[in-house]
Amino acid sequence: MDDIPQYKRVVLKLSGEALKGENAFGISEKTISSIANQIKSVHDLGIQIAIVAGGGNFFRGGRGDNMGIDRASADYMGMLATIINGIALQDTLERTGLTTRLISALEIKSIAEPFIRRRVIRHLEKNRVVIFSAGTGSPFFSTDTAAALRAIEIKADILLKATMVDGVFSHDPNKNSDAVRFDTISYSEVLAKELKVLDSTAVSLCKENGLNIKIFNINKENNIYNSVINKEIGTLISKGG
Repeated sequence: MDDIPQYKRVVLKLSGEALKGENAFGISEKTISSIANQIKSVHDLGIQIAIVAGGGNFFRGGRGDNMGIDRASADYMGMLATIINGIALQDTLERTGLTTRLISALEIKSIAEPFIRRRVIRHLEKNRVVIFSAGTGSPFFSTDTAAALRAIEIKADILLKATMVDGVFSHDPNKNSDAVRFDTISYSEVLAKELKVLDSTAVSLCKENGLNIKIFNINKENNIYNSVINKEIGTLISKGG
């Protein structure tokens, strides 16, 4: 039986760390190629897909304090890192045969289009893969929040967050062997328990707008594809939990 997609339009949030693979820094060619092939497999199901990439494989705004850099300035540096990742994703995706559009929340005309909601929706309707970069364009907001905001603005069916763990846990699974993974959990529980798998502002935005979130492990084979068909992977964050 053919796999049946569960959604028509999705936003995929990729961390910068996911792109570096086993490297200590930067972008792993093997990893980004694998991610691009998975995205193509999702697109081939007829799903409209937009991507938000973090920049932590190059620079994270929160690191600025250790360097004596003003937080706002550090956040803009982090936004530029997401643009680097966006360009790399665009090139890699187009080598799989996909048509893409790189969108930047910061004006950078020679590389990317500005974010115009109706234009982005039209790109998706024309089966182009959209890559959002530069976060929200404002400091003090994470790329998680940018992903939630963009997903709500383009009326995505779900926000998919690819992480380095198998979903939402009761405690940090890397520090506590007794941590329990939730199959489903409510927005309110995530916020009340201060579970750090997603930025709290992003969770609040999704709660207020009824946008479900799927958290899953990017390191497991075909999990981007599995997240959009009827596969019980990761954790679903929703109103009811």
